[in-house]
Amino acid sequence: MTHADAALAARLAQGAGEVLLDLRRTHGPVDGGRELRDAGDRAAQRYLDEQLSTHRPDDAVLSEEAADDPARLDAERVWIIDPLDGTREYAEGRSDWAVHVALWVGGELTAGAVALPGLGVTLSSDPAPQVPERTSDVVRVAVSRTRPPAEAEHVARTMSAELVPMGSAGYKAAAVIRGEVDAYIHAGGQYEWDSAAPVAVALAAGLHASRIDGAPMRYNTKDTYIPDLIVARPELGSALVAACAEVGDVHTATRSAR
Repeated sequence: MTHADAALAARLAQGAGEVLLDLRRTHGPVDGGRELRDAGDRAAQRYLDEQLSTHRPDDAVLSEEAADDPARLDAERVWIIDPLDGTREYAEGRSDWAVHVALWVGGELTAGAVALPGLGVTLSSDPAPQVPERTSDVVRVAVSRTRPPAEAEHVARTMSAELVPMGSAGYKAAAVIRGEVDAYIHAGGQYEWDSAAPVAVALAAGLHASRIDGAPMRYNTKDTYIPDLIVARPELGSALVAACAEVGDVHTATRSAR
């Protein structure tokens, strides 16, 4: 059911995005406040709950906005969703937020979709996106708007890379898939729902996606916390992992010298 699951993931991500856009249009002046953020989380979660209950009633679900059911750990099929990735950007009226819908089956991600409602774009694992060719020799790295990690700053210095601040995790990963940047480096801590769908689409598109030390991404685990992530063009993956490792080496050497 891989193709059918991917089609469903895309339809659900896009549908939740439409719910969120409608809510933002009717909410009144956008002030970035908590009320709109919370209302968006609830509305998108409710929509995805209803759709998954209708179309995949026997599957388990792991969502940022729902209580975690430990039964998922023994399930064969688990949907991993983030109903609204980037609540701040959404409430501020920006476009750099996303909706994530991914499916984990038997140990691996088998389908995923990332909707970018502010752009009217939905990326799916099937058919996989075709990543555009690079247009610049400068490595462009998507980072947080407020707290770029030390690893990304080290990459900027040692590889003469350009850091490009963007909003949500899904939007930054999608920027790599869409060819707007060459990599996304995160080291500030995330959860499975923050990266499952973007990683599913990135891997389907032939991109590199791993932990910052090069280890593979793992999902539907007991502890849903994932500290770090690299999504990059395949030809840059190894170099970025090596550069990020140098940051740890520097920290170790500094501690040893004290």
